[in-house]
Amino acid sequence: MSPFKEFYQAEVMPALLNQFGYGNVMQIPQLDKITLNIGVGAAIQNPKALEDAVEELTLIAGQRAIITHAKKSVSAFKVREGMAIGCKVTLRRERMYEFYNRLVNVVLPQIRDFRGVSPDAFDGRGNYSIGLTEQLIFPEIDYDRVSDIRGLNITVVTTAPTDEEGSELLRLLGMPFRE
Repeated sequence: MSPFKEFYQAEVMPALLNQFGYGNVMQIPQLDKITLNIGVGAAIQNPKALEDAVEELTLIAGQRAIITHAKKSVSAFKVREGMAIGCKVTLRRERMYEFYNRLVNVVLPQIRDFRGVSPDAFDGRGNYSIGLTEQLIFPEIDYDRVSDIRGLNITVVTTAPTDEEGSELLRLLGMPFRE
């Protein structure tokens, strides 16, 4: 078991139990999965850009990224249904806890002029999304080998039924929310 999951069980679970007064330990919110997503609009003209994005996302996540395809045709963007336009990774269990630990303790503090992440990015069901403007802040990425700077979307899915409970779970797990 990862040390971060042990921290969750030893420190976070009792704190949430006391704060919200759950009747059963199975009601305590926990991390369900973390999804990382990169949209590569340049893949329409340059298929190599998509290959580079898949390699970088694989390095960041520690798990092979899959290619996502367009669901609908959009003539304004010259996108046809079924075209490869991005990549994603879904992390669960141990890899999820390790990635969350790296994100909170290593990656987010490296952002220039970082004052915390927005506490308003919850979806109403306890899930949280972060958008990063560049993938270079991850220590796994070699700056000299990067061809393009790409944005990255990270969604942290929790079992919390409300935003308040999800926010408290992430705060106790070390997410640096802005005041």
